[in-house]
Amino acid sequence: MATNAIERKSKMWNLWHGCHKLSAGCKHCYVYRGDSKRGIDSSIVSKTKNFDLPIQKKRNGEYKILSGTMIYTCFTSDFFVENADKWRTEAWEMIRLRSDLRFMMITKRIDRFYESLPEDWGDGYDNVTICCTVENQDRVDYRLPLYKAAPIKHKIIICEPLLERIDLSAYNIGSWVEQVVVGGESGYYARPCDFDWVMDLHNLCVEQDVSFWFKQTGAKFVKDGKLYDINRRLQHVQARKAGINYTRK
Repeated sequence: MATNAIERKSKMWNLWHGCHKLSAGCKHCYVYRGDSKRGIDSSIVSKTKNFDLPIQKKRNGEYKILSGTMIYTCFTSDFFVENADKWRTEAWEMIRLRSDLRFMMITKRIDRFYESLPEDWGDGYDNVTICCTVENQDRVDYRLPLYKAAPIKHKIIICEPLLERIDLSAYNIGSWVEQVVVGGESGYYARPCDFDWVMDLHNLCVEQDVSFWFKQTGAKFVKDGKLYDINRRLQHVQARKAGINYTRK
């Protein structure tokens, strides 16, 4: 019963797989780590067997995915990766057709946003959240001006993996961002994440009334100047125990 309830709330839709490392946050990509264990070349972008998942139907003609489900879209690639240009039009058609579902995607390629849109995008689809990743100040200052100006109905900034102290104060996030998500880097070669950096972002979100989610500590976590090695299964738990998540008023 509980499992079915969870399945109804969300689904993963990896319509294509593979990507190209683009910036500092990609260095220890979890997709590359997982693929290497299976002998898969992550730099090859390929369409998956689940490409048409949102429109798959049961024998009685009903959609397999129930109305209202959150669809986490393209989490083993980037929805705007160049190699998927030939499939994206069809992907947008499925997203438009299933307007009763909510689609969330995360991109490092917000600079390819305009050339990747469907013709009827207008000021955005109501059922689509496009999240932009910024892992350091360099990417903040390059991506956020583009992201802020982009016609997207629902926007979330993803600071993960957070690689250094970053300052979002110049971007008046309270006027256009729904949530900021923060997390450290996982994996054996993870770079440290400092709790002070996390709190800077938390404090800004509270000040500007933007929801804040401390998602995970990462494998190397610094607090009060001390470096901690955090077991993978505890990284989300320890972040939650910090008790700093915030919901906008």
